[in-house]
Amino acid sequence: MTRETTYNFNAGPSALPTVVLERAQAQLLDFEGNGMSIMEMSHRGKVYEAVHNAAIERMRKLYNIPEDYEVIFMQGGASLQFSMIPMNFLNEGETAGYVMSGSWSQKALKEAKMQGATYEVASSKDNQFKNIPMDWNVEDNTRYIHMTSNNTIYGTQFKDIPEVNVPLIADMSSDIMSKPVDVSKFAMIYAGAQKNLGPSGVTVVIVKKDFLETAKEENPTVLQYKTHADSNSLYHTPPTFGIYMLGEVLKWIEEQGGLEAVDRQNEMKAGLIYDVIDASEGFYYGHADKDSRSLMNITFRVADEALEKQFLAEAAEAGFVGLNGHRSVGGCRASAYNAVPVAACEALATFMKEFQAKHA
Repeated sequence: MTRETTYNFNAGPSALPTVVLERAQAQLLDFEGNGMSIMEMSHRGKVYEAVHNAAIERMRKLYNIPEDYEVIFMQGGASLQFSMIPMNFLNEGETAGYVMSGSWSQKALKEAKMQGATYEVASSKDNQFKNIPMDWNVEDNTRYIHMTSNNTIYGTQFKDIPEVNVPLIADMSSDIMSKPVDVSKFAMIYAGAQKNLGPSGVTVVIVKKDFLETAKEENPTVLQYKTHADSNSLYHTPPTFGIYMLGEVLKWIEEQGGLEAVDRQNEMKAGLIYDVIDASEGFYYGHADKDSRSLMNITFRVADEALEKQFLAEAAEAGFVGLNGHRSVGGCRASAYNAVPVAACEALATFMKEFQAKHA
C-alpha cells in the first residue's frame, strides 16, 4: 500500500496532515539552514527556543487562551496527569469528583484514589457508557471535578459543559483542537498530542495561574506543575521534535481557517459515516446514543457477528487501517481526527454501503 491508497482511521497515534509530514521531511537533515536537524539541537539554544515559543503562542491564539493561564509541554502522556493532578491539588480533608463516562475516566479515578478521597459525580456505566452523564451531583468540600471530554473507546463526546462552582479539569486528549473551546470554563485542560496535535510523546497542559498557585509543594520537583510553568517547560529536556511537530500541526490548523473551519469539516466527516449507519435499517448500528455521539470516534457494529469479521477483513484489504474496535468492547471504530481527510470518510461510507448491498 501507499499513503495515497491507505485510509488511516487509527485511534492513536493517529493520522498526521500530509503537508506537515512533507515539511518535516524537507527539514529533517537541515532545519532552516542551520546544518542540523531540530532533533540534534540544544533545547537551550535560540533556534529551538523560537520553535518552542511559537508553538505555545499558536496554541494560545487558536484556543483564545486568556493571559491568566499557563501553557505547559510535558512528557508522560495523559496517564501521568491522572496521578499528578491529585498529587498537586487534592489536600487532606478535601475530596475530588470524577465524571464517569468511559474507560479513561475510570483509570483517572483509580489513580486519584491512591492520593486522596474521591467520589463519582455522575456515571453512565449502567448504560454501558452509551451516553454522556449530564446530571452531576457535586458534594460539599469538592476540591475539583474531573471529566473526559471525548471517549475514544465508546464513541461519546460532551456537547455542552455543565456549570459548576468548583474548579473543573478536563482530559481532552482525543478532541483537543477539534473545535472552539471556552478555556475560561476550566481550571485545567490536558491532552496527549497523538490524536489531534502531533506525534506521541508530548502532553499539553493549560492551567489557570491562580489554580496553579494552590498546588502543593511537597511533591518531587519534576512532578510539580509549577516547576514546568516557571521554567517555560524547559526544566529538563523536553520532547523537542514532538513539540516542533505540534507547532507545525497548529500552523496547519491555522491554514485550514482555524478551529471553526476544522469543526465544520469534522461535523461533515462524521456525518458521512453516521448517515450510512442510520440509513442501514439495522445492518449497522452505533454504540453511542445519538445525542452523545462523538465526532472523533465513530463506534459501530455489524448486526451479524460473522459478517462483522468479514467486514473488517475486507476493509483491511481495501486499505482501511484501524477500524477494529477497542479490544475491551470489540466491534468497529472509525477515528476521524482532524488530519483524516474528507476523502477517507467518503471512501469508508461508500465501502460500507457496498458491503451492505452485497450482504443484506
